[in-house]
Amino acid sequence: MSGGAVPAPDGGLRCPWGLSTEDYLAYHDTEWGRPVHGDDALFERLCLEAFQSGLSWLTILRRRETFRTAFAGFRIVEVAKFTDADRERLLADPGIIRNRAKVDATLANARVLADWPAGELDELIWSYAPDPAGRPAPRGLGDVPAVTPESTALAKDLKKRSIRFVGPTTAYALMQACGLVDDHLADCVARGGGSPAG
Repeated sequence: MSGGAVPAPDGGLRCPWGLSTEDYLAYHDTEWGRPVHGDDALFERLCLEAFQSGLSWLTILRRRETFRTAFAGFRIVEVAKFTDADRERLLADPGIIRNRAKVDATLANARVLADWPAGELDELIWSYAPDPAGRPAPRGLGDVPAVTPESTALAKDLKKRSIRFVGPTTAYALMQACGLVDDHLADCVARGGGSPAG
C-alpha cells in the first residue's frame, strides 16, 4: 500500500517518515506517540509544536537541547519570570527559531500557566484524548488526519484560556507527539508503544 509502513535497516516495519534521518528514527521509535504527562513536559511540547509551525519538525528536533537551555528547561515558573532582557536574548539566539511572535507567545503562555493549579494543564490536554477504540489503526499515511474534532476543541479551549499560537493543526501534532492518539501505522513496530528492539 502506498504510504504504508516500510522496512527499516533492522528489518522492522516503520512509518515512512521515521526512516528519513537517524534523528527521526530515534524520535519515532522512542518518543512519538508515547504518553507524556506533567505540566512542564507538556508545556515544552506545546512550545516546540508552536515553534515548528511552518517548518520541518527535524529543524526543531535538532535544536531541542538548545531550546531547553534557552528556555530554562521549559519550567513554567522559570519562563514566567523572564524579563525583557531575556526576550532580547532569545531573539538574538541563533540556536533557536528567532520568530518574535512565537517567542512572545511562549513567554505569555508561561505567565498564564504559572497561575494555574499544578496538574491543570496535564488534566486539560488529556481530557481531549479520544477513545482509542473508536479509532482504527491507520494503514497508510493518507489515513492520518491533520486535524480532528478533538484537536479543534482543544485548540479552542486553550485559546479561551488565553494560550496563544495553538491552532487545531498544532494541537493535533501535540496530541500525536504526546500519545493522546497513536498514529503509528498499523504495521509499524512502534504501534501501541511497542519496542522496535523487542
